Amino acid sequence: MRRKTIGLAAALALVALAPAAVMSQSRDAGVTEKARTQGMAEAPAVVAAAGLNCQVVDARLIGKNENRRAKTSTSYYEVDCQEGMGFAIEAVAGGATSAYTCLEASAPTEDGKPSALACQLPGNQNPQAELAKLAAKDGVTCPIINSRFIGRSATNSFFEVACEGGASGYILNTSNPATPDATVDATNCLIYDQADTNIRCELGDAASRLQVVDQMAAADAKSCAITQRRFVGATTDGSTYFEAACEDGKGYIYKVSTAGQLADSWDCARALGVLGGCTLTDAREAATEQAALYTRLSKAAGFDCDVEKYAVFPAQGAKDVVELVCQGGKPGGVGVFELNKSTIHNCAYAPIVGYRCGLNPESSAYLTLTADLKKHGRDSCVVSAQRYLGKTADGSAYIEVACADGLAGYMIQYKQDPISSVEAIGCAFAKGIAGGCKLPGNS
Repeated sequence: MRRKTIGLAAALALVALAPAAVMSQSRDAGVTEKARTQGMAEAPAVVAAAGLNCQVVDARLIGKNENRRAKTSTSYYEVDCQEGMGFAIEAVAGGATSAYTCLEASAPTEDGKPSALACQLPGNQNPQAELAKLAAKDGVTCPIINSRFIGRSATNSFFEVACEGGASGYILNTSNPATPDATVDATNCLIYDQADTNIRCELGDAASRLQVVDQMAAADAKSCAITQRRFVGATTDGSTYFEAACEDGKGYIYKVSTAGQLADSWDCARALGVLGGCTLTDAREAATEQAALYTRLSKAAGFDCDVEKYAVFPAQGAKDVVELVCQGGKPGGVGVFELNKSTIHNCAYAPIVGYRCGLNPESSAYLTLTADLKKHGRDSCVVSAQRYLGKTADGSAYIEVACADGLAGYMIQYKQDPISSVEAIGCAFAKGIAGGCKLPGNS
């Protein structure tokens, strides 16, 4: 689902095109059989002239205006299409034919009076249902309970829709005329609430839309008496992100799925990489406190690391998986923190258990790999490059290493639980293992 903010060109108001003659004859006429019979007879040609993709299932003649001075004759029709929204159509004899959705045609006049061109056919009385189908094309699945026409440009139509519960709404940008085969951009109203644009959401207010933060905080089961709320942003998969500041000084960022459910959460100390992180809470102070916690947990697990910075892996149930960068250039690792249990894998071994260090330089693993070579009598090789090959059917893992002296390197075999090196095989003899050595100088 794409998310973008769109400016709006000058909107056209259909009611301004309806002359008094049409108003007088259509306002109280209702849907007569005569109007329907004439409408059904003339609508197919009018729909074709307007360029609409519409299979007419019902139609009526709204009215006709003869302008003797301008020597023009204009007829107005309402059509109900088998698919998509209904339309009011203005057909100028010998001139242009224009189509307007029923939402446009039914909008009150500037003085608040009912529109003379309001749609009255039974099939055109639920525009929300048709807008919901359009919105669904761009991933919006919430029940739509209200809608309004915003305006149009030469090529685009803009609508606002409000979802059940009032917690969310969207601006729909679609074609002009708005037909069911058109592409649709659905943009969350929260984006427009903080954007400098002439499009605004009016069917709800920003404060109500931000109440979703309270729902996510309750679903997250963390203790947070919310003092401030903020819409953080949206991503291309349709997920939305919110920040909550808590009374105790803590804060969180919540990820909300397109279905409106809590998908993930991060405390501000771990959310530095999530769309810019927290701004309502002092994230730097929180991150410093969190680094101190990881230092204590790491040392308790036998990994001597004064944590300088860290990066959190995606949530894995009750596990807190974090890459740790140690002060003083010490080799870092990946910590797997669980309740009453902590396991630290140095960056050389992290790929064997399914993780890869990104904050630590690759060279931080070389010291460990060089030591593993020495265990197997390969004393002349100081590791200068590495490549994780993966695991074989028997569970063995292999890491290829290159040597700083430029001589051929080795394939190191590892077993798991606990991880330890089993053998160091010269690349000349490792051609049958996972495709053999590939690092420069080894092949």
